[in-house]
Amino acid sequence: MDEANHSVVSEFVFLGLSNSWKIQLLLFLFSSVFYVLSLMGNLLIVLTVTSDPRLQSPVYFLLANLSIIDLVFCSSTAPKMIYDLFRKHKTITFGGCVAQIFFIHAVGGTEMVLLIAMALTDMWPYASLSTT
Repeated sequence: MDEANHSVVSEFVFLGLSNSWKIQLLLFLFSSVFYVLSLMGNLLIVLTVTSDPRLQSPVYFLLANLSIIDLVFCSSTAPKMIYDLFRKHKTITFGGCVAQIFFIHAVGGTEMVLLIAMALTDMWPYASLSTT
């Protein structure tokens, strides 16, 4: 009665990516442009906040950290997808897939906590103005 399936998954095949060269080129250009723009925009925010002494309040500190988190977030999956657009064998290992899922969830949770901290920091000066 112990006839269970003991197969082990070692990799996943990306079937959703097109086999058409024109569509792959379009996806590559579209993904690459948005990935590079995301990297440049977030790096610009981090460099601006860290280099300008007038932007040393807690909100700007949290904004720079949010940009760093966004850099990690977009860099967890986009490079692999862009790389696989031109490969004949479009696969990801099981460990790589689990690592991507872990980083997406961990960074996403961190981003939510940071957004809550930004909201509370922004509301903090007004907390003492309420009359009871």
